[in-house]
Amino acid sequence: MPTVRLRILSIYFAVAAVVSVIGLSIATAQEKVTSLRILTFNIHHGEGTDGNIDLPRQAKVILDSKADLVCLQEVDDRTERTGRVDQTAELAKLTGFHGEFVHQIDFEGGRYGQALLSRYPISQAECHWLPGTPDRERRMAGAVRLKVHEQSITLVTTHLHHNNEPFRIEQARTLDRIFRSEKYSDSIVIIAGDFNGTPDSEPLKILQEYWVSVGNASEPLLTFPAEKPERQLDYILIGASSGVKVRNVHVIDEPLASDHRPLLAELRLP
Repeated sequence: MPTVRLRILSIYFAVAAVVSVIGLSIATAQEKVTSLRILTFNIHHGEGTDGNIDLPRQAKVILDSKADLVCLQEVDDRTERTGRVDQTAELAKLTGFHGEFVHQIDFEGGRYGQALLSRYPISQAECHWLPGTPDRERRMAGAVRLKVHEQSITLVTTHLHHNNEPFRIEQARTLDRIFRSEKYSDSIVIIAGDFNGTPDSEPLKILQEYWVSVGNASEPLLTFPAEKPERQLDYILIGASSGVKVRNVHVIDEPLASDHRPLLAELRLP
């Protein structure tokens, strides 16, 4: 009888171990499915704080971050100052991502604007113009639609006015109105970019009446200037009713690749 009992116990523990491994594998798979990493990065047309235009260096920052979706601001497309390079296409090639450029203004024989990179196919791209004067640099929000693990995602990149607070206030109100509209009610909306304002500024207060800024409100995520950050200008916002949770967020310690430091958030989809 003792021998039989020992065999039964051995079988029991073997089955329990298999069940435990299967359960761990399922949990790990669920973890991978529901996790999404978002990066926002003002790349300063590829120019680092050392004055060198170095897209491979910036592509390495993106790859090292293990981001799934990337919002880029200050992107050149075949301009004279950056050697007639299509920077969106080049960064997409260097990272292996899908890329979409959103044209903001004509500049130096080419175009200037923003871009989005994604590990997932991009099905639709749009440009939404924001209030302000078009004389120097008209502001806009570029949006793309994606399917991520059967979830519909709208990813938005934007860059608010650099030195006009009334413009930024109206731009914040317009962003809120556009992306809370019925048109985007069927998707999770994520807005990221360079808002050119600190967390306590009026445009950010307007946006944070509904949109949740990743990170701790009492501890700004210092992103500018890159060499020695003193203030937060870059943000990732998610809709308060989206069901998305923030798992972690941090500023990437990169003082050289651009004049802004990249901001990375890991989100958990509902």
